[in-house]
Amino acid sequence: MSTADRSPWWRGAVIYQVYPRSFADGNGDGIGDIAGIRSRLNHLSALGIDAIWFSPWYPSPMADAGYDVSDYRDIDPVFGSLGEAEALIAEAHALGIRTIVDVVPNHCSDAHPWFQAALAGGPDAPERDLFWFRPGRGPNGDQRPTDWVGEFGGETWTRTTNPDGTPGDWYLHLFAPQQPDFNWDHPRVRAEFEDILRFWFDRGVDGIRIDSAGLLVKDGELPEVRPDHPHPFHDLDGVHDIYRGWRRVADEYADRALIGEVWLPDRQRFANYLRPDELHAAFNFDFLGCAWDAAALRESIDGTLSAHAPVNAPATWVLSNHDVTRHVTRYGRADTRFSFAAKREGIPTDLELGTRRARAAALLSLSLPGAAYVYQGEELGLYEVEDIPYALRQDPMWERSGRIDPGRDGCRVPLPWAGDEPPFEFSPAGAAAPWLPQPADWKDRTARAQTGDPASMLELYRAAIQARRAEPTLGDGELTWLPAPEGVLAFSRGGGFNCLVNLSDIPVSMPAGEVLLASGPLDDGLLPSDTAVWLRTAESADGPRAADGPGLT
Repeated sequence: MSTADRSPWWRGAVIYQVYPRSFADGNGDGIGDIAGIRSRLNHLSALGIDAIWFSPWYPSPMADAGYDVSDYRDIDPVFGSLGEAEALIAEAHALGIRTIVDVVPNHCSDAHPWFQAALAGGPDAPERDLFWFRPGRGPNGDQRPTDWVGEFGGETWTRTTNPDGTPGDWYLHLFAPQQPDFNWDHPRVRAEFEDILRFWFDRGVDGIRIDSAGLLVKDGELPEVRPDHPHPFHDLDGVHDIYRGWRRVADEYADRALIGEVWLPDRQRFANYLRPDELHAAFNFDFLGCAWDAAALRESIDGTLSAHAPVNAPATWVLSNHDVTRHVTRYGRADTRFSFAAKREGIPTDLELGTRRARAAALLSLSLPGAAYVYQGEELGLYEVEDIPYALRQDPMWERSGRIDPGRDGCRVPLPWAGDEPPFEFSPAGAAAPWLPQPADWKDRTARAQTGDPASMLELYRAAIQARRAEPTLGDGELTWLPAPEGVLAFSRGGGFNCLVNLSDIPVSMPAGEVLLASGPLDDGLLPSDTAVWLRTAESADGPRAADGPGLT
């Protein structure tokens, strides 16, 4: 039995992210839905995952792919019904798979009943206190209350029109104008979201993923962003009181987890969200954005583990998600890091190199202490689709950046399941075209094409997750670094289990032992470049050594 089985599930789970629009289409409208997910649960069961995280599936005008929520207690008809969601949760549980739903607390949709009432009621509507309505600057109030820049770029205030047709106050939106920010200073907002948590926990959901977790609290004085002043809406201390309230709700139930999306470069500030009375876990974006470089990765791993240790929280290891360039593409570039600021079109990519590195990264991430996340399609080796016609792009980041940032549609393209041409059985026969076009050469990356092929990415993930379950020291636990040549990561997880990753330009020799799994072919006892291996060795075995020199012991 693995460590992940003995400790709380969220400390060592393999969690698979489903982006519902793009996973599988059950009703033939070209958009993924709950019926499609239910029809493909066997794929997830065979993969061996412990939990599914569903991106937002709530009623929404879809101004931002469902992150503009109009009702947090229902399912958008494009995805199905609440009854279908409850059936999906139950069916997943029957397969031993837990479920996590996405909650978006920073903002809602401008179609949300509260916001509609705030607009309809005019300046004196009590619902305005639930948001950030403010008069404009200047003699006519026609200047924005602040010059804050949005999280997608662009302006953060939109002016309203009063019921009598006159210009009104402005409202704050850190994202798109269709996403007004809640005022978390108001007790009604806090009570509402605690009730939303109970609603989903009562339906059997095992965890909540919290979108934009560090943005909820704003400085009511509305200062401008200045380097000599605390940021007016990033990571303000008041946010922790909110999550202490959420933790009390989660603790009313058994085995429920709160998982935050926390983008913070300061590791100590990041760890504050993981104190024993706050969130159970948070996403590790430092590791996700790290270069394919041994020194950088080791620093990220060490920094992550040292930040989590004082609060006794599990680390998380993430390679891709619905917001970032897929790592098969990133790892095939000269600059293998990820940042939103650097995202551009037309960057040369070596997909063969990126795929080889992605295979090695899979073994690395799945053998580190803590929980591992797999973004849908990652197990198929999918790459970023970068030639989506402009007219078909739907991500608001594309337009709000002035068409500088290519947006996130390229990592959200519907999955290929089987067949030789699109839609690759994403939809049933005779269905509408998928909501985003699939590359024709994905025919070699479908789930069916890879099943049974021992050299495929899918079978590598299946084997790695199965081996992870069987290893008593994997999942939650400790890591010990082993001596290694420059450019090589080597560590032990105890019990003779070692992971070696060669990021150097030359092959390295391996210690004697049983090869449990390798990300690529080994060369007569040597570990080639951009290759990882799991070994069973004697506890006292030396680490790897350069092929043409002595080992560093």
